[in-house]
Amino acid sequence: MPRKHILWASLVTVLLLVAGGWAWLSAHAERSPIVIKFSHVVAPDTPKGRAVEYFKQLAEQRSHGRVRVLVYPNSQLYKDKEELEALQLGSVQMLAPSLAKLSPLGVKEFEAFALPYLFDDYDAVHRVTQGRVGKLLFSRLEAKGIKGLAYWDNGFKHFSANRPIHVPADLQGLRIRIQSSRVAAEEMYALGAVPQVLAFADVYPALQAGVIDGTELDPSNFYTGQAYRVQKNLTLTGHEYLGYAVIVNKAFWDDLPSDVRSILEGALRDATVYENHIARQQNDAALAAVRAAGTTTVYQPTPAERAAFKQALLPVHARMADRIGRDLLQQIYQDTGFRATP
Repeated sequence: MPRKHILWASLVTVLLLVAGGWAWLSAHAERSPIVIKFSHVVAPDTPKGRAVEYFKQLAEQRSHGRVRVLVYPNSQLYKDKEELEALQLGSVQMLAPSLAKLSPLGVKEFEAFALPYLFDDYDAVHRVTQGRVGKLLFSRLEAKGIKGLAYWDNGFKHFSANRPIHVPADLQGLRIRIQSSRVAAEEMYALGAVPQVLAFADVYPALQAGVIDGTELDPSNFYTGQAYRVQKNLTLTGHEYLGYAVIVNKAFWDDLPSDVRSILEGALRDATVYENHIARQQNDAALAAVRAAGTTTVYQPTPAERAAFKQALLPVHARMADRIGRDLLQQIYQDTGFRATP
């Protein structure tokens, strides 16, 4: 074969190899899954923990492996204060923090959810989260590089301590763990208690060591967080709603292929229905488990005692109105039918 033909054949071979290599790399890249790190601070067997696992299952199945969701529960990666910064930096892609934790981002309106006795039941909550106010609050997150995707229920918080709590004065002087929330702190001041901001992961060891005297937790977290082992009394005050926002790094979300984003939106809708369905059931089951353990006396306040707690805490609404926004607060009152009377 003439030298010229040999050179052409070699060149064609090289080009074919290069093209084949690029094709392999392209196909491999297409097969590489999109990884979503989903971090949260509570146990896997809580309503939130179970819903995150359900979202993972749906997302991976419906995307046929194009999406892989890595779940990190129990503050394995980040504690309460750290996780939002990690999300903004892109170190994780999804979180489900409690609503009050979004306030330190500069969106103080989310603290409205922490106002005492604002919601009588889950229906009242959903009129806010699934309505105009819910959409408005999520829109405020976008300037922070975060996109809100869904609201998830948990339950209603109750006070615990090693002394019986029947009237507001019983909390006088007690060091009560709270989330980082100005509203929660004001609630403690109104009751004569001393607010102690702690990450959820630190609650049990702090109770065990006597660093704090009590908590305000929903039954699910009270049980799965082991607080029932070191708290002699739990009083069902139901003074504050605890819910979560499922949020995602906005740049990551916007860069997703549109079909993948649609799959994730559908998976999250179904996970939200599932989570809101099991929230009440699981809190009821957790409360039954606390009673069965025999280490904690569960007390149901009389109507008069509950009215006394509400009366003691109602001034918090007025003190927080300017911080949260009076117009927004009035819209929430309208949606929930809230009345500033016991």
